[in-house]
Amino acid sequence: MCPRDRARGPAAGASAGNAGAFAFTDIFPLASPKIMRKAPKWLLDPLGPLSVPPSYALKIAPWMWKFWRACSPAKVRASTVAQTAMMDYSKAALEPALARDGLTHMLRRNGQLEVYEGEAAFRASLEGWDARAEHGIAFNHLMSPAEIAEIQPGIAPRFTHATFTPGWYSISDPKDYTLALADRFRANGGEIVIAEATALTDDGVTTTAGHFKGRVVLAAGAFSHLLAKTQGVSIPLETERGYNTTLPADAFDLKVQITFGGHGFVVTTMNSGIRVGGAVEWAG
Repeated sequence: MCPRDRARGPAAGASAGNAGAFAFTDIFPLASPKIMRKAPKWLLDPLGPLSVPPSYALKIAPWMWKFWRACSPAKVRASTVAQTAMMDYSKAALEPALARDGLTHMLRRNGQLEVYEGEAAFRASLEGWDARAEHGIAFNHLMSPAEIAEIQPGIAPRFTHATFTPGWYSISDPKDYTLALADRFRANGGEIVIAEATALTDDGVTTTAGHFKGRVVLAAGAFSHLLAKTQGVSIPLETERGYNTTLPADAFDLKVQITFGGHGFVVTTMNSGIRVGGAVEWAG
C-alpha cells in the first residue's frame, strides 16, 4: 500500500475520486501517433489536458523516449490487441463478480456521449470508431446539435457532432463500490492489513507489518515498479495523475456520462453528485 494511505485503508486514495466508468470500449493505448501529434500543443497550453511540470521534465525524459518508441504503428497494433483482450476479459468477468458479491444494483448502463467541436474533430475520430465497429462495439454517430440534445439537452452548440455508446457501463459511486468490495472480502474470511509493502520474495511479500507467505497480486499503482524491482523486474512505469471535483447532484440534469475528448475530461453522475474529472499530469 502507498505510504501516504497506509493508515487510511480501502478507498483512501484514487479509488474514491475516479469517474466510475468501466471503459471497455477504450481499446487503444495512450501511446500512439495521434497523441504524439497533439502532445506539443497540449503541453504548451496551461489549460490543456496534458502537463509535465518543468522541474520533472529532465527526470521523465528517458521514459518519454520509451513512450515515443511505443508509438510506432507495429507496437500500437500489438498494444491494441493486448488491450482489447484485457477489456474483453474484464467485461466478461464484471457482471458475474457483481452478482456473486450482491452488488449488481450498483451497475449503471446509461451510455456515454463523446462530443466534438466541429466536423474536423469528428472526422479525426472516425478511424478509431471503425476499429471499434470491427470489434463489435455498438455506437451511434450524431451529426447535429439537435440530435445530441435528444440524448443530452443543454450541450453548448459549438459541439456540433457526437458519438453515443449505449453499452457503456459505470458504477453508482467508486468509493462506495470499493468499500463494499472490502466488506465482502472480510465477510468471506479475508483480512485487510494496513501496512507498507517493502519487498516481494520468492514465497510472498515483506511488509512493515511482517512477512506474508502465499501468492501475491501486485496492484500497488504508481508504486508497483518499485516493488517489482525487488525481484529484479524492471517495469517502465510512470505516474498518471488526474484531477476531479464533485458538484451538487442538482447542478444540472445529466443523463449520460459525457466525454469532452478535445479537452481531456469527463462529466458523470454519481450518488454523491456530478463528478468532473480528467487531465493527465506526469509528475512522478
